[in-house]
Amino acid sequence: MNRKYRKTIIAGNWKMNMLASEIKGFMEQLKENMPASRNCDVVLCTPAVMIPAMAKAGKDCKVYAGGQDVSKYEKGAYTGEISAAQLADVGAKYCVVGHSERRQYHGESDMLVNEKTKALIAKGIKPIICVGESLEQRENELTMEYVAYQVKAALSGIDAADLKQCIIAYEPIWAIGTGKTATSEQAQEVCCGIREVIRKKYGARPARSISILYGGSMNAKNAAELLSMPDIDGGLIGGASLKPVDFSTIIAASNQE
Repeated sequence: MNRKYRKTIIAGNWKMNMLASEIKGFMEQLKENMPASRNCDVVLCTPAVMIPAMAKAGKDCKVYAGGQDVSKYEKGAYTGEISAAQLADVGAKYCVVGHSERRQYHGESDMLVNEKTKALIAKGIKPIICVGESLEQRENELTMEYVAYQVKAALSGIDAADLKQCIIAYEPIWAIGTGKTATSEQAQEVCCGIREVIRKKYGARPARSISILYGGSMNAKNAAELLSMPDIDGGLIGGASLKPVDFSTIIAASNQE
């Protein structure tokens, strides 16, 4: 982390877990275990129906509500879709886009991720843009080529002013929900590479300012080591974000100098 130039963000992704009725109890436990001081923004990205409850419950301990997906459309006859305006209206401040599960199970393309990113920016919601390689791509030494393309595609047509609203989350597909984790050195290498991609596109200052998170099974045990890396500015947390004590431990790990 480098808090001199950029914000540290610890974001939980609850995926399709928990209920709105469970949020109050979860937040009470989280608050009890939250470090006395913290040097990061904390976000919990929930299913859309739970965002209002999260936005309300999160105020007391300064936890932001986030969404997990958004439509590229502003409004219209798109049954089941949720617009950026609707997310903003119920209190979402952040939103995940391009998660590997959306790409894999729903066929989302890189350019669709780009359109969704632009839709969020237009409504003042910070997109958490997910990128990451498969095990096959890593084994064939194609990690940076693939990840660089995803970053460039997601940010296509986005100027430096709007880049300030964006967060990149590096989540190696082979480490999501598998219990496997990239070593701190592997994660740092890719996050540093992502920053270099942004430097070439936007210049040194925007690259230095953008927050790059690591996902891929970050947990209470490995968070401190991962967050000690200079280009890892936080985490996008899956399973551990469902456990108040573990999630608070990860938040505490972001306090290191």
